[in-house]
Amino acid sequence: MNKEKQLTCEQFGLTMSIVGAAISVLGLALILMKNAIKASSGLDGFWKEIYDLPWFILILGLFVTIFSVLKWRRYAGDTETLMDTSPKAMKEFLLNNGIILALVIMVIVIAVKQHRFMQGRVLVDILAQASPRMIIALGICFTLLIAGTDLSACRMVSLAAVISASMLQNPDYANRFFPNLPQLPVIVPVLIAIVVCMLFGLLNGFLVAKFDMHPFIATLAVQVIIYGICSLYFDLPPNNSQPIGGIRPDFIWWGQKRFFQEELAAINGIPILIPIALIFVVAIWFVLNKTIFGKNVYAIGGNREAAVVSGINVFKTILCIFILASALYGVGGVLEAARTAGATNNYGVGYELDAIAACVVGGVSLNGGVGKVSGIITGVLIFTIIQYGLQFIGISAMWQQVIKGIIIAIAVALDLSKYRKK
Repeated sequence: MNKEKQLTCEQFGLTMSIVGAAISVLGLALILMKNAIKASSGLDGFWKEIYDLPWFILILGLFVTIFSVLKWRRYAGDTETLMDTSPKAMKEFLLNNGIILALVIMVIVIAVKQHRFMQGRVLVDILAQASPRMIIALGICFTLLIAGTDLSACRMVSLAAVISASMLQNPDYANRFFPNLPQLPVIVPVLIAIVVCMLFGLLNGFLVAKFDMHPFIATLAVQVIIYGICSLYFDLPPNNSQPIGGIRPDFIWWGQKRFFQEELAAINGIPILIPIALIFVVAIWFVLNKTIFGKNVYAIGGNREAAVVSGINVFKTILCIFILASALYGVGGVLEAARTAGATNNYGVGYELDAIAACVVGGVSLNGGVGKVSGIITGVLIFTIIQYGLQFIGISAMWQQVIKGIIIAIAVALDLSKYRKK
């Protein structure tokens, strides 16, 4: 193809900026038309069935516009860098983004089948459900980045939930875990729960770093230990393995509070879990991209021998990785207890597998050294949307597991195929 007929990156960015702006205008026009019709004679037929679709179109348009403008400005004045439109480049694009494209298609199918899925309230609920799992996945990603894993995450979630909930019950609750325990500030049981998880994270890291034990085996052993200890704690009298309830309102606040409920009545406000998750996302992004520790994590995952030669303290870094990961599991467990206003020793079962799968789907390589926080966000949202969306249209939980398994298998296969090419 002639060079003159190919788009430069600058031209592509400008073109997509115009497309994004056009989508935004379409969404805004639909919003104004819908509001005008609602004000004049109420909603009926088509306008009622599309729910909040105009807002989604507007958000999509703004998203495309912003990123396209950034790309355009990046290549402003550059007339030499061309867009690679070869079949090989297109194939690689589809391989790298196939799961996301499949998700988009699935969302469209669900929305067509059940129009109520196109509501802002639904989107907010999905984000709220994804928030604790997002924090857990951010912890798992550190272990995956060094070509490891952590099977003890689910049990740390349940341990943190049980410890925090057991110490934060209403004083007049009939079946208190600790009948004579004074009313503690919320932060005290929360910190105790997180610190206990960090001690088990230290044990994970020590087994892996000191004895060069494979993380799969080390964390599997610790998982069993944690489950036993948590079950013994949960079985203490007078609780005797009964689900922990009667949770104090000031603790539940951290899992169920919604902001701007009156101002944003259409979506029932913004759940507090969403900004909490965003804080952890930003913090972990900073750790991985702007700190020496983060660079060491990638270095160890990419080539451990080279990391040792370059002077990185591999033992210390691995210890810190598992301790940090366990702290994030503890936070996730505490938030789950607050969100559900209760806890049992089986909380969090399967969360570690969902988190690993979300990371892999989001581009975190099982071979270590490759992965981004943005990919983890994508992976967690993919699985949450799948679970929520399929429940929304009445698909059985068994079929949900089948679909989830297929997605995991495809994601791992794509990851391994990219690794072989490299």
